[in-house]
Amino acid sequence: MKISASILAAKLTGLSAELPTYKQENIDLIHIDVMDGNFVPQISFGEAFTKEVKSHTQIPLDVHLMVSNPELHVPKYFELNPYCITFHIETTNFSVRLAEEIRKAGIKVGVSLNPQTPPESISQILPYLDLVLLMTVDPGFYGQSFVKSGFEKIAAVRKLTKPYNIELEVDGGVNESNIEELAKLGVDITVVGSGLYKTGDPNAQGKKLKELAASARTRS
Repeated sequence: MKISASILAAKLTGLSAELPTYKQENIDLIHIDVMDGNFVPQISFGEAFTKEVKSHTQIPLDVHLMVSNPELHVPKYFELNPYCITFHIETTNFSVRLAEEIRKAGIKVGVSLNPQTPPESISQILPYLDLVLLMTVDPGFYGQSFVKSGFEKIAAVRKLTKPYNIELEVDGGVNESNIEELAKLGVDITVVGSGLYKTGDPNAQGKKLKELAASARTRS
């Protein structure tokens, strides 16, 4: 399982010094939560901050656009060559066109679903996707607990994506208490915020989480 470090949970003032210390065997991706204050009530990072993060690390970026009208924002991130650009299915009527634009830039395409959005809403776009990101908290509110219906929805989405070569990513409330169950359900990437940074040593915590996930998969 890949660990995507949600730097929204990090101490941003020390990020330029901390990012170069991350080891990719412990932290696979850097998760960038781009919020516009419209689709979600908070405002967080934009392309300038994301570019600054890129300059301090060799670890690939996992760009998550929690914005309205993502077609206006997506091209701004092409030059950063992230691992993936993910937009919310709820935010656009042009999902296929947008997915094709991202793929044309040589970047993986991700689509995200809010907790209340039914899995079937992505059925028509599945052939154009490389990744599905399931929110297991309401987007835009840091520090929430994993929603109880999350496991059931993960299983439903995994069933939908089975005929395709699509990675499954989960974002929200991931920590030591649930990462083993997520691994058993076949989750490929977990976005971890407070569950990674709470100890003050994200490298060691990332290693621990990956070991727990690997052990769970071996047993399942």
